[in-house]
Amino acid sequence: MGFDLKREKILVTGAAGFIGSALIYRLIRQGINVIGIDNLNNYYDNNLKKLRIKRIENIDKYNLFKFLECSIDNQLIFKIFEKNNPHIVINLAAQAGVRYSITNPSSYIKSNIIGFSNILEACRKYPVKNLIYASSSSVYGSNTNLPFNEDADTDSPISLYAATKKSNEIMAHSYSHLYNIPSIGLRFFTVYGPWGRPDMAPMIFADSLRKNLPIKIFNNGDMKRDFTFIEDVVDAIIECCQKPANLNQDLKKIKKLNYVPHKIFNVGNGNPVQLLDFISFLENKFKIKAIKEYMPIQPGDVKDTFADISKLNEWIGFTPKTDILEGVEKFSNWYINYYKM
Repeated sequence: MGFDLKREKILVTGAAGFIGSALIYRLIRQGINVIGIDNLNNYYDNNLKKLRIKRIENIDKYNLFKFLECSIDNQLIFKIFEKNNPHIVINLAAQAGVRYSITNPSSYIKSNIIGFSNILEACRKYPVKNLIYASSSSVYGSNTNLPFNEDADTDSPISLYAATKKSNEIMAHSYSHLYNIPSIGLRFFTVYGPWGRPDMAPMIFADSLRKNLPIKIFNNGDMKRDFTFIEDVVDAIIECCQKPANLNQDLKKIKKLNYVPHKIFNVGNGNPVQLLDFISFLENKFKIKAIKEYMPIQPGDVKDTFADISKLNEWIGFTPKTDILEGVEKFSNWYINYYKM
């Protein structure tokens, strides 16, 4: 038994972001009411963000989508909750990027810590049925025990970005315990696909090929990533929306075990790919030979990521539908069209 999302009002933060916009696009197509929040900052190409919102508005025939420009670290967020009374909150707003956190730490504290605390407080003051929030595979740090399992030690983050995401998980757990807020944290693994983020490897590789520039290949190419296609990620979020962490729990059992309605899940493909292989797939699709510049590993980077997705499969029956070749094909087709190659 789950929620009928057509009867629920959903608030999505990070609405103009890669995952947020893809999620809202799907929800609107399914006839679901969505309030989208984004501050439209300049961390990367603002025009891309605005086009993502425009893409949603173009299919919104029944005025299901309301977009509000606002930062989650702004006190206005509480007025938005009070006025709109969302039933389900999906927090995807964050200052992203491992490497950027090394040179711009204050923006991560502001958005990922203060902003997320505002979301939690708003969910406490204006009770919600379900809170979904974005965590990251970066919380596993330099853990070499592959595949990464949710029960693995995550107490040694190697970037401030990872530290803020780990903090989000702890904060959400405490709010779930104290105020009985059903919440689910999703540890995303290298999400890629159409309308992707320009600061992530797939877009960086594609940009370099298009502009005939060298591709910086870190750790001399000895790196693997669990590339996860955007539509599979959207599937996972929507299914988790319909199954809160306290759904169908026996109340006596909850009291006896001091059950906290908070869960953490990996969202990955479960099939890591060598970065050099990913570049090769793009070369074949673009029919352009890459200029490769081999470099040592960057501070804050991890060598390999590999998601154990068995817990998410048990919870919602999650199985990724898109293999790497199909995903690269769809991403490349979008990229070639978007940049008119």
